[in-house]
Amino acid sequence: MNPPLDFRSANSLWGSVLAETLTRCGVTHAVISPGSRSTPLTLALAGHPRIEAVPVLDERSAAFFALGLAKKQGRPVVVLCTSGTAGANFLPAVIEAQEAGVPLIVITADRPPEMRDCASGQTIDQQKLFGGHVNFHHELAVPEVGIGHLAYLRQTLVHAVARAMGSPAGPVHLNAPFRDPLVPVDGEGATQCEDACDWARFFSEVSPPVAGETWSAVPAVPVAVHGLIVVGPMQTADPAENAGLVGTIAAKLGWPVLADGLSPLRNHRADHVNLVSTYDLLLRNSALAERLRPERVICLGGWPISKVLRAWLTAADAPTLMVSEGAANRDSLHGRTQHLRCSLQVLAEQLPAAGDVNGYARMWPALEQRARGALDARLREKTELFEGRAVWLLAQHLPEATPVFVANSMPVRDVEYFWPPNDRRAALFFNRGANGIDGTLSTALGVAHGGRPAVLVTGDLALLHDANGFLIRPRFKGSLTIVLINNQGGGIFEHLPIAKIDPPFEDFFATPQSADFALLAEAYGAEYVAVRDWVEFTALISNLPSTGVRVLEIRTDRKRDAATRKAMFAEIAAAL
Repeated sequence: MNPPLDFRSANSLWGSVLAETLTRCGVTHAVISPGSRSTPLTLALAGHPRIEAVPVLDERSAAFFALGLAKKQGRPVVVLCTSGTAGANFLPAVIEAQEAGVPLIVITADRPPEMRDCASGQTIDQQKLFGGHVNFHHELAVPEVGIGHLAYLRQTLVHAVARAMGSPAGPVHLNAPFRDPLVPVDGEGATQCEDACDWARFFSEVSPPVAGETWSAVPAVPVAVHGLIVVGPMQTADPAENAGLVGTIAAKLGWPVLADGLSPLRNHRADHVNLVSTYDLLLRNSALAERLRPERVICLGGWPISKVLRAWLTAADAPTLMVSEGAANRDSLHGRTQHLRCSLQVLAEQLPAAGDVNGYARMWPALEQRARGALDARLREKTELFEGRAVWLLAQHLPEATPVFVANSMPVRDVEYFWPPNDRRAALFFNRGANGIDGTLSTALGVAHGGRPAVLVTGDLALLHDANGFLIRPRFKGSLTIVLINNQGGGIFEHLPIAKIDPPFEDFFATPQSADFALLAEAYGAEYVAVRDWVEFTALISNLPSTGVRVLEIRTDRKRDAATRKAMFAEIAAAL
């Protein structure tokens, strides 16, 4: 069967070869922002029968929406824009993709070389526009009719997809210049190519890249020691498998596992007898912190978010084995660290079985039980709309296997503090590569697009920062419930020393906004509910709608909640 190629012009043939090559490399989605110079590629991608093309007006939203799709699918997604400053708006999402290891095919259309550096409209220098934030950059040739040129295009695209899916995965940038006419016109055809090649054979060897795994031998790990496994935020295509592999590693070593709230372990507890979620609380007790000091540490993926844990590990200065598949340095603590580049599967297979669990390992789960019981009891007592209880209830009442996107700043920290271990299999997503709040709504919509009903947990500032993400709603396929924690500003700053200095704290750090979210939702055609109490909230999250975008606004008191956290943590830690 011949591939769907368009021979009406050199540009259209070029675009259709690009689209066909990408689909054979495993690409199924393209996110496209409007513009003239990208016309040949827009026509090709939007018209290809095996590509779902999603138009998104705002380029920053488009790139984050593509990021969310790529996170969910685990394969590259195309994001396309026109020439000029349009591509510059991709930069925040490109940086996040690079830092988080997410494959993106970023294509910026451009004017041809003769139209540059001569005050031609909508033209800037797009060479290496994203600097070192991509795995690969290449400027494609200006389209020409000829099998040799088309073969070059095909192989360049195959290489680009392989680089996006490499180790580590990440974004690639293709700058694509086009000469006029951008739309096929009479007399511009490339029909001489139609019968000049066996097109089925031309594409016959194009297939999705196989990600090669580079790993080194697992070093000997002393097991009869006070050892800890620390698991940071992890996004994976198979959270259950990930949790099971960590369980195998922990069982072999006989060590307890300290798991960040953004790791799959919190939602797949069955595999982990020695899972610890309250380490931040436990380590606030100085006597316990000294007794629990480790002699060896294995860190899987990266360090958890907790500053308390990080400071404690830095002070312990224990020999550490940092395990990740990528080559990047993941040790921001700069400890006595040996890097092991391998998968969890390899580590689980290579580790020798340990002996009996020692007293140190038994101490952690016993303390976890006490701290978790005290924390849960206090959260049950909170009848007022306290931010931490929203996260706690989500973990317990969302439908099983719900995708949950967690915004940065306070939401990720509340997940770490309050999300209880469970077996409800929620799949947590997040942008912790660069830890920014930009693109929050757009990324969440990308995660939810075409899948099961999903949830976004966000603060008011993060949602307002990406309000243009609501423009995606008419094209969105699926269901997204936005749990909006509206505390009138940046709650995370209430936990920093600057909170005591006002002015300028409120205006320049907390930055409270006066937006009416009911009107904002109405403007974009989203459903809106002002949550009155926890009974109503529990009912709303227990049964998610099958389609559409819904905002559940929980209005909280930022200063009161910051004080509540501090007092609660201090009381529980002191009583342990």
